[in-house]
Amino acid sequence: MRHELDAIFRPRSVAVIGASTRKGTIGRETLHNILTAEYNGKVFPVNPRAQVIHSIKAYSTVLDVPDAVDLAIIIVPKEGVKEVVRQCGEKGVKGLVIITAGFSEVGHEGKVREMEVLKVVRDYHMRMVGPNCFGVVNTDPEVNLNATFGKTFPKLGKIGFITQSGAMGEAIMSQAKEMGIGFSVVASIGNKADISSNDMLEYFKDDPNTDVILMYLENFGNPRNFTRIAREVSQVKPIVAVKSGRTKLGAKAASSHTGALAGLDVGVDALFEQAGIMRVDTVEELFDVAMALSSQPIPKGNRVVVVTNAGGPGILATDALINHGMDMPNLAPQTIKELRTFSSTEASFSNPMDMVAGAGPKEFRLTLEAIKKDKRFDTIIPIFVPPVTIDQLEVARNIGAALEDTDKTVLACFMGAGEGSAGIEHLKSLGIPVYIFPEAIAKTLSTINSYKDWRSRKRGKIQTFKVDTERVQSIIARAAGRKEGAIVGDEAIDILDAYGIPAASYQYASSAKDAVVAANTIGYPVVLKIASPAVLHKTEAGGVKIDLRSDSEVRRAYKELEKAVGKLKKGQTFSVAVQQMITGGVETVIGMTTDPQFGPLLMFGLGGIYVEIMKDVSFRIHPLTNQGAKEMIKSIKSYPLLTGFRGAPPVDLAIIEETLLRLAQLVKDFDNFLEIDINPFIASPERDRCKAVDARFIVRGTK
Repeated sequence: MRHELDAIFRPRSVAVIGASTRKGTIGRETLHNILTAEYNGKVFPVNPRAQVIHSIKAYSTVLDVPDAVDLAIIIVPKEGVKEVVRQCGEKGVKGLVIITAGFSEVGHEGKVREMEVLKVVRDYHMRMVGPNCFGVVNTDPEVNLNATFGKTFPKLGKIGFITQSGAMGEAIMSQAKEMGIGFSVVASIGNKADISSNDMLEYFKDDPNTDVILMYLENFGNPRNFTRIAREVSQVKPIVAVKSGRTKLGAKAASSHTGALAGLDVGVDALFEQAGIMRVDTVEELFDVAMALSSQPIPKGNRVVVVTNAGGPGILATDALINHGMDMPNLAPQTIKELRTFSSTEASFSNPMDMVAGAGPKEFRLTLEAIKKDKRFDTIIPIFVPPVTIDQLEVARNIGAALEDTDKTVLACFMGAGEGSAGIEHLKSLGIPVYIFPEAIAKTLSTINSYKDWRSRKRGKIQTFKVDTERVQSIIARAAGRKEGAIVGDEAIDILDAYGIPAASYQYASSAKDAVVAANTIGYPVVLKIASPAVLHKTEAGGVKIDLRSDSEVRRAYKELEKAVGKLKKGQTFSVAVQQMITGGVETVIGMTTDPQFGPLLMFGLGGIYVEIMKDVSFRIHPLTNQGAKEMIKSIKSYPLLTGFRGAPPVDLAIIEETLLRLAQLVKDFDNFLEIDINPFIASPERDRCKAVDARFIVRGTK
């Protein structure tokens, strides 16, 4: 065996421990599936109360089996699993699939039971899928293993499928078979006590029978390992995933289902983006992308041409493609010249190319033969709306004949063709995916194009800077001594300064007279802020006065802030921070939040008072490379504001990138911070005017 998991997915012999004589039981159906799939290996039913099962000699225990056993499928009551696993270890079994439920997914008692089983597995150096799983499948004709209790044995294909949910696995396999999508290996990993999605990704990376990987996930075991492994695999094989638990209630359901905590969905998005995983929102989209990847080449670019016999679908396709970031260039003059030799005078020689309703098999073939030679396009989308008078199958044959030798990506759309269309089935047999509506093609192409761009990106490097760690350590120690949850004001600015992050400095004043002196020292205009760690969101509390341009305005602002705070507790004194007002530029936010599962998430986006309304922010899982910093900035919707909008000069993007990297180094050097909020950070065209105006740090253990 070339890989240790081959004992599970390419076994030479299988023991079904808990095989049953009663129809309808999991033990009976699993054994039945192994036999009806015509598994190419030895099968040993194990049941102490039966001599023969399914016309095959049964054994009391796995230890009684006379031959070597590579894989044991365990379907016994949960209380007996540990002993059965121990017997498998003594027998020399290399792989286990534990279908039995009642482990970590049911609570603490089940978790303890699961850990006891796992200890036995590791003591005997076995590998285990499950517990609480649906089973495994390998469609390779040399194996033909269907070790599940479901009703579907999938078609042979090049897609590897990982699922945490057995029910979802069965449903997806069933639907895929109807759609003509085949699988290489299917693994229902259940509670992932031993073999996780990380292990499966590494297995699929080297599996010659797997070209595309699909995943249905509910949570992650080790997100950091997952990111590293997935990034490596995505470089050579595309990964498409549905991750459930986007909402709080969904995450709670996922948690109770699998016995593990679900993380913030924003962390999932960041992880998938960094690892090059194509995240889709629905199982339907999973199939859409899988159809394209499993039978067509990844497009070389985002340039698309649409050829149709109906104007309406052409317009729908155009809107959807453009809205999903695809490009639709005009036809080349040479292409138009060739098209005019045979096309109707009513045809539109543009993109989309509308051949009008009378176009039939011949028109589709001639048009596509001309367009496939046009070097302006990477993807061709034939859209056919079948009139009663035109043979769908004949159109499909001509589409296939015209495009059989093209190296471009071809995704077809047959609108209103009906169930079981012979034309659709013909195109599928040629490896041309067929979609019901053009919007699905647009979303699919956008998803795949993002993956293509990711794969061609530079990986980037983690940068380090000369910083003052001792200064930050002393500030953190003082905050811990005060038992305050936040570091704000001049201490927050000091932390930024220690790490080379530019910030507008403070002067403090405990009287209106002192505030005027400070304002004159700094230079007008100035800003006055309440200087109290208890007031974190100063704007909401009315604790900020901006654009003060005279001594009288400063005195009045001081009194208004003092009144806004109200009566202070015993021992407290009122003071304000006087700060230079930074005008011009774009208000951005730079920060970090700690996800319980993914760790530190770095953030960048549109800042100021609009950050919680607009929510135009991007996240990356720590650590952050220089390339990652560039991508964070470019990925926000407000990016045009930074590059120069309506004649405005572009801001200094380099200082934003450097600030993100310096913050990443701070997060690496100190694990004390739960949250960091630099808001706003003024991004200006002039480097010396790019500064943090305010910051706060929430310290671990004091929040």
